[in-house]
Amino acid sequence: MNTFRIGRTSVSVFIGDITTWAGDIIVNAANSGLLGGEGVDGAIHQAGGPSIMEECMEIRKSKGGCPPGHAVITCAGKLRAKHVIHTVGPIWEGGGRREEETLADCYRNSLQLAVEVEARSIAFPNISTGIYGYPKGPACDVALKAVTTWLEEERPDLRLERIDFVCFSPENEQLYVEWLQRYAEERAS
Repeated sequence: MNTFRIGRTSVSVFIGDITTWAGDIIVNAANSGLLGGEGVDGAIHQAGGPSIMEECMEIRKSKGGCPPGHAVITCAGKLRAKHVIHTVGPIWEGGGRREEETLADCYRNSLQLAVEVEARSIAFPNISTGIYGYPKGPACDVALKAVTTWLEEERPDLRLERIDFVCFSPENEQLYVEWLQRYAEERAS
């Protein structure tokens, strides 16, 4: 595990199974319909059980789903976390359809929901880099710029002590670690 400190918050990067992570909030790379799916989404729903889907269906009834870049929160069912934040990343279409801004919104809106429920820890997957096809390097850059910029803002209500990036592949882990090392070096100089 590689850990970096940004203000009062530790940011860690490691390869793992996000469904086994223990803490306050797991972020799910969901689809707009909140209907479960493949990849991280399917794994979270399967491991967490039907109560997560039941709450997703209630959100569908009241809001009609979750548009790309937005985030909603549910229980975590049988997972070791307390909540699941479902956020919908962009489908990569070459970068000319506001994909970068939408992906950054996924991270910022998830962090804002974490603050609202007074979370102390949150785990992110590598949003949109699977079946949505966002290139891993640019997705890493967007994710970490969004998170570090968000953490650098003055936030007296911030209780987040830990942000974990739970990577699915060694390639993603390496990209995130290298980005955070450069960030740490720039801040130190």
